[in-house]
Amino acid sequence: MQVIPYLFFNGRCDEALAFYREALGAQVDMLMRFKDAPGQAPGACAPGQEEMVMHASFRIGDSVLMASDGMAEGTPEFKGFSLSLNYADTDQARRVFDALAQGGKVVMALDKTFYATIFGMVNDRFGMQWMVGVMQKS
Repeated sequence: MQVIPYLFFNGRCDEALAFYREALGAQVDMLMRFKDAPGQAPGACAPGQEEMVMHASFRIGDSVLMASDGMAEGTPEFKGFSLSLNYADTDQARRVFDALAQGGKVVMALDKTFYATIFGMVNDRFGMQWMVGVMQKS
C-alpha cells in the first residue's frame, strides 16, 4: 500500500505544477482537464471550468503526488501537515528552499539544528508548507 498526498489548488493547479517543475524538478506524469473527462456530455462542466485540471499525477524525486483544481471549495482548511524534502547536499537544500520561498513566506529560516545539518520551513505561494533539510546521519 502507498499513501499518496492529493493537493487541491482551487483554480491554480497549472500554475502550481509549473512552479514545482521549476523549483523542485517535478515531472508531470498525467494531466486531465475537466473537458476531457470520458463519457461527459458536451457542456456538462460549468462554464469556465473546461480548462481546469480535473486530475494530475506528478513526481518529485521518487515520490508521487496528485493534484487538482477542484474539490477544495467549502472544505475546512487543514493545517496539520507539511511536505518534507530531505536532501544529501546542503547547497541543493538551500536552492530548493529559496525557490519555494519566492512569493511565499519563510516560517523557519534554514539553519543548523540538533537533528539536521540544515533545516527550515517555508509556505510556498500556494499555501503549501514545506520542510527542507539535510538530516544528520545517526
